[in-house]
Amino acid sequence: MILVAITGASGTVYGVRLLEVLRKLGVETSCVVSDAARKLIKHEVGEANILRDCYSEDDLEAPFSSGSYGLDAMVIVPCSMKTLSAIANGYSSSLITRSADVLIKENRKLILVPRETPLNAIHLENMLKLARLGVTILPAMPAYYHKPEKVSDLVDFIVGKILDSLGIENSLYKRWGK
Repeated sequence: MILVAITGASGTVYGVRLLEVLRKLGVETSCVVSDAARKLIKHEVGEANILRDCYSEDDLEAPFSSGSYGLDAMVIVPCSMKTLSAIANGYSSSLITRSADVLIKENRKLILVPRETPLNAIHLENMLKLARLGVTILPAMPAYYHKPEKVSDLVDFIVGKILDSLGIENSLYKRWGK
């Protein structure tokens, strides 16, 4: 089971698209969406029916808030600096940050996709702290060698890189040299 969390940073299209692709591939998923992300999704994406079964960030009784649930991986995409900071400093006040804390303590795969620019020293120190704990920091920085023609090509590049980090085969973007 892969948990996809969408937080209140611009770039909610990455989280929505990741859920679409994972479900098309038949991967068991669940999702949690922050209140701020719900507002941004309406602004950036419009209606996203794929999110109707997602947990609320304040549902701390959801199954993946416990290490005994056995979640395989979690992707927070986009990951706000607020959420990244809370995780880096052990502040588990929401379902998103509690679930991330569980994955860190259980040594399971956690991927954060920050979408903030520019970054300040506090952001970088928090990312470094998490990277040293084994968390994958995968900034939403699309490449251009695959000659994207549409915004969706740039989105698919990032989603493809997330899938690569999860060990899930995909052909969402043209790979270097192919």
